[in-house]
Amino acid sequence: MRVLVCDSVSATALAKMRQAGLDVDEKTGMAPEELLAVVGDYDAMVVRSATKVKKDVIQAAKNLKVVVRGGVGVDNIDVEAAKAAGVEVKNTPAASSASVAELAIGLMFACARQIPQATASTKEHKWEKKRFSGTELLGKTLGIIGIGRIGREVAKRAHALGMTVLAFDAFITKVDDPNIKMVSMDELVSNADYITLHIPASKDGAILGEKQFGMMKKGVTIINAARGGVVCEKALLAALENGTVKAAALDVFEKEPTENWPLIDHPNVILTPHIGAATKEAQDRIGEELADILIAWSRK
Repeated sequence: MRVLVCDSVSATALAKMRQAGLDVDEKTGMAPEELLAVVGDYDAMVVRSATKVKKDVIQAAKNLKVVVRGGVGVDNIDVEAAKAAGVEVKNTPAASSASVAELAIGLMFACARQIPQATASTKEHKWEKKRFSGTELLGKTLGIIGIGRIGREVAKRAHALGMTVLAFDAFITKVDDPNIKMVSMDELVSNADYITLHIPASKDGAILGEKQFGMMKKGVTIINAARGGVVCEKALLAALENGTVKAAALDVFEKEPTENWPLIDHPNVILTPHIGAATKEAQDRIGEELADILIAWSRK
């Protein structure tokens, strides 16, 4: 089976696939027209977030049988077009859960204690001790939108920090964890001190928009390490300006790389460049899992 690796995966994963007899070509950073020119030669594709497997790619991939995305979600793959062409779509949903959950918690701490702002100030040779009075996470209410694998990992860590955990999920109504209270979306946004999102992008648009920001407690903190577009950036900026949102930390954006300069430049916004799964441990697990998927698939 010929495998086209379009985005970077671990060297261990590449070696494992080759040792299993797969013919693996690593061609990362291809322009869309380059991908269209070569994809027809392959039985399988490996992608991460950068490569978009849209309908034109599926149509050009005459021999393609399976696409594996290393990571959570498959929103950069046209799943309907793949299904129509008989192409199976796989992902590695569990591999990066801990890493993304830890980033979300880290961003909460960073907002609560203004860690990036205090660092920048001190690096400017200032000593603004009184400026950076923060708040504790202890005793606060965390609202988790999306209580799948990552959401549950966040909930475990939040409970250990002494937070009350509320959760809403459009597809999950019950969880085994007694420390998670399932509530409606309206109840969550109305009562949470912190709101973190762990849902895929939707064709229906943002789940947090002007209406939801209008229901929130004054001084809420927003964390988005899920997907760009699940939070309306225009509505978020307005809520930051009117004081509804005290702080926001964003790892993902409606457009990446982001060019939303008013949001980037807002003093109460912390930004990271889509690094939720960017840990050595997560990358190793993702590589191992996608290699296992392709090896098993090749032996069907």
